Amino acid sequence: MALPEGVGRPPEVTREQWLAARKELLTEEKELRRRLDALNAERRRLPMVRVEKEYVFEGPNGKAGLLDLFEGRSQLYVHHFMWLDETDTGCPSCTAAAEIHFTPAYLAHLHERDITFAAVARAPLPSIEAYRAERGWTFPWYSSHGGDFNYDFHVTLDESVAPVEYNYRDKEELLATGLPEEALKGDWPGNSVFLRDGDEVFHTYSAYARGLDQLFTPYHFLDLTPYGRQESWEDSPEGWPQKPTYAPGKLTLRGQCH
Repeated sequence: MALPEGVGRPPEVTREQWLAARKELLTEEKELRRRLDALNAERRRLPMVRVEKEYVFEGPNGKAGLLDLFEGRSQLYVHHFMWLDETDTGCPSCTAAAEIHFTPAYLAHLHERDITFAAVARAPLPSIEAYRAERGWTFPWYSSHGGDFNYDFHVTLDESVAPVEYNYRDKEELLATGLPEEALKGDWPGNSVFLRDGDEVFHTYSAYARGLDQLFTPYHFLDLTPYGRQESWEDSPEGWPQKPTYAPGKLTLRGQCH
């Protein structure tokens, strides 16, 4: 299959020239890996905040508190599952992540290290259960409907409920980045991590937006390919195929995205 007309290609060189360029990049990759290891070490040294509020969730077995979500383990990873009110369904990105990652095999790795995974959405439980049943999912999934959990952890934006804050920026700071005010509503990507000591629960970490990139492994594969993720925000040479983030479809030239 030939590339579409106008799509660029990396420059062709000899094997020796390629090897020299690859070794140069390898040096930078190793530097980045060491920096990531150091960053992970800093993350393990973050302080934590005691969770004082009594959150109430609803799951298949009835009401549950935050402590119950641990299922007896010491650590809890929460995926804030985004919900689309217009269609009463989970968002496509969270759905893709669930299909790939929220599987028994993945969760078994977490359980081996005393970590429980749980998804939380603000949709009513019947909506969640219907969506789950359609896909045959078995991972723990709870409803926070009617509670403060999503708003306190800044993954649902509704100024009538709580001041707008996302990715550690308030509304003024978010608007200054170029986001339109009408976009600052509804569910946004995020995760949160908790630690328990007996009956005490502590919030240790939350990440948002591209802070979640490392958790979606197809990105890691795409980042190693000539055209990368093929999204319009990437720094790619002229002629490289790019499309709006999350848009489906095959190769398209920059400027031809719809």
